[in-house]
Amino acid sequence: MSQDYRKTPEAVARLTRTQYQVTQEDGTEPAFRNEYWNHHEPGIYVDVVSGQPLFASIDKYDSRSGWPSFTKPIEPGAVTERVDRSLFMKRVEVRSTSADSHLGHVFDDGPVEAGGLRYCMNSAALRFVPVADLEGQGYGEYRSLFTETMTDAAASEKEDAS
Repeated sequence: MSQDYRKTPEAVARLTRTQYQVTQEDGTEPAFRNEYWNHHEPGIYVDVVSGQPLFASIDKYDSRSGWPSFTKPIEPGAVTERVDRSLFMKRVEVRSTSADSHLGHVFDDGPVEAGGLRYCMNSAALRFVPVADLEGQGYGEYRSLFTETMTDAAASEKEDAS
């Protein structure tokens, strides 16, 4: 990571009530009533507190859970995991490494062909950066993730048209 992503008092003060509850108080937003559960635009998802890149849309899939779900983080060190024994069950909590924001949980019921994990995240913990805005917002290094995917999609559309 090329930038210093961290939690600042100013960043925390800018959070909405829901963002604060989720990221700072380990809350969960309602299923199917959150911003990104059915979002399909190409781009990256960053920590709403620090701006740290966390997930890419190329690893997002419909888990039918009502929350945005990903098969893996954008980089291996983007998130940390810890055992969560709240709600009388054992789950694995996912937090951002830079700001220690609560993001959601990881489960082992994801797509087998993509590693078998489901990173089930709260939309309120994320901010979406569209591919077209990556350079302008300082995330240009992640553009290459989409170049190949977009080229493959264009080639597929060309084949379908012929």
